Amino acid sequence: MPAAPIHTSNKVRLLSLDVFRGLTIAAMTLVNNPGDWGHIYTPLEHSEWNGCTPTDLIFPFFLFMVGVSIVYAMESKKTNGANQGSIILTALRRTIILMLITWATQLLLRWNFDLAHLRLPGVLPRIALVYFICTVLYLKTSEQTRDWVFAAALIGYYLLMTFVPVPGVGYANLEPETNLGAWIDRTILTPDHLWKSSRTWDPEGLLGTLPALGTGLFGMRVGTWLKRKDRDESVKVSWMFTYGIIAVIIALFWDLFFPINKALWTSSFVLYTGGLATIGLAICYWLIDVQGKKRFTYPFVVFGANAITAYVLSGIMPHYLYMIKIGGKNFYQLLFEPYFSPVNASLVAAIFIVILLWLIMWVLYLRKIFIKI
Repeated sequence: MPAAPIHTSNKVRLLSLDVFRGLTIAAMTLVNNPGDWGHIYTPLEHSEWNGCTPTDLIFPFFLFMVGVSIVYAMESKKTNGANQGSIILTALRRTIILMLITWATQLLLRWNFDLAHLRLPGVLPRIALVYFICTVLYLKTSEQTRDWVFAAALIGYYLLMTFVPVPGVGYANLEPETNLGAWIDRTILTPDHLWKSSRTWDPEGLLGTLPALGTGLFGMRVGTWLKRKDRDESVKVSWMFTYGIIAVIIALFWDLFFPINKALWTSSFVLYTGGLATIGLAICYWLIDVQGKKRFTYPFVVFGANAITAYVLSGIMPHYLYMIKIGGKNFYQLLFEPYFSPVNASLVAAIFIVILLWLIMWVLYLRKIFIKI
């Protein structure tokens, strides 16, 4: 989940992870806040269904970093024999708080407190569930067992989605409203608590948590590799590139019969995005933590150090900013729409939101205010 900065056991900051997290937060804010949803550059949109755009990488990169962060946060506690029950209870508390933040944010933006139509799944609930399950697995199982769980999650999900007949449909399929995951969500959560644009399926549904767990475990595997003290840094980076490339190649092959799809969080999507995240983190790690090139990192560290706050504000702040009107026009219509082409005005407005959010995070950073859960 978006989290506080991670430190190694000897208190040396893993700066590359903070930068990677901050860069992801900035990208998320950019794609979620265009000035005009009708005018967006294609790379800044989600895929309509199958496929993967740069925007589709943001959410899985967060989950990947959940896994990496757990290793750095939990390793010393696990090694020193800390009370694992207490750690699990803390993880459960954080999970519940993340879910409550999601639901409270929805109510805050609506101001009608319509609990009967409150969307229960979502980005933070999925991050919370993956975080909790990964924490338990890290504390209670071996690395080999986690590798088996990873494989079982991806293969098991593939078999469920492509071979199990869907009640009321009669055959397995990967269409938005008639796949097995959509049926489970409508049956358990009911349509009133699903994604508001359709009420027939949800891109963060229950069954999709299974492969999303695989994304967290992918990051945990990479974090475990990074923490090894018996390997030279260049060897670590080389193997991270190798793992990443192999994962992408397998994903592209699997895509032929189980398409890369963010909404379904297909197994091929897990490998494709996990491979790219591994390559991205390897680049950051080599440049920043190994080569010591840190001059460009500050803006991203500001975002990464208060990621959960930035995440929440990125959804709330623009909503209320657009409500402020002068002469019947909001800031987008006054400052950007008259001076740029429609698609560029939309992009510049999104960049403006990113800068504004960064300034808020900068003030918190300067005052050493780090909001944690």
